[in-house]
Amino acid sequence: MEKTGCVATIGMFDGVHLGHQFVLRQVVEEAHRRGLQSLAVTFERQQPLLTPINEKVQLIAQVGIDRVEVLPFTEELKMMTAFQFMQQVLKEQLGVKVLFIGYDNRFGHNREEGFDDYVRHGRLLGIEVLQLPAKGTVCSSHIRQYLQEGRVAEAAASLSYPYTLIGHVMHGEHVGTTLGFPTANLVLDDEHQIVPAPGVYAVKVRLENGQEDRQGMMNIGTRPTFDGRQQTLEVHVFQLHEDLYGQQLAVSFVERLREEHRFDTVEALRQQLQQDEEQAKELFQSIKI
Repeated sequence: MEKTGCVATIGMFDGVHLGHQFVLRQVVEEAHRRGLQSLAVTFERQQPLLTPINEKVQLIAQVGIDRVEVLPFTEELKMMTAFQFMQQVLKEQLGVKVLFIGYDNRFGHNREEGFDDYVRHGRLLGIEVLQLPAKGTVCSSHIRQYLQEGRVAEAAASLSYPYTLIGHVMHGEHVGTTLGFPTANLVLDDEHQIVPAPGVYAVKVRLENGQEDRQGMMNIGTRPTFDGRQQTLEVHVFQLHEDLYGQQLAVSFVERLREEHRFDTVEALRQQLQQDEEQAKELFQSIKI
């Protein structure tokens, strides 16, 4: 029998971190109990993001959610009151019968109302509104702070997966090749995705259509040894000799190896890169990647 109606929750779900996963699992379990679909309602906004929209939808689906609705954050949507949003979007457009609200979640114009208001609106509309308990201290702002400080391992612990940048390889200035460390110049598919702090990182790299992650290291910065000014994302994949130009890469951060430095000579930089590679390989060996 086809399921009619759904159990839903609302949020940005940026990063789909451990706290989000807890909320989404509650929705899935309640939907199963009631024989309804599970639904996550999220928004498409242009702002610094942990996860581009396509990746966010995939991560939400992996938790077990049946449907993900992505709403453009238009002026019309922004001006809706909580009641209007519940009536026009949740009830009439999406068929929501049960709505889970996080303990600190607010929606509607100016976010003036709270949980008791949502319950009252729900009674008028035929939507049962339930409140979720607080679960831990993980939040997207903490993860953004970790990344801004280069603390990618701590970000991964909060997300439950390694933080990942997705982009396409474009032609660069081929500086890495002259140093003996050929790099792929990555341009992000979503320019709003947050980039970790400048430095050198041990990374896992998934090539386009690749089945396995490859080991490598990434430099984020302006290449001060060469008087660079513009930030670049350069990936060196160990023991890889093929041309990656035009390919999409998924680069997952494992650990920060060091900050970005200016070196007095090109030879000093080359020696440091050799040390970086050795350090990264020892790290991968120690954690069996």
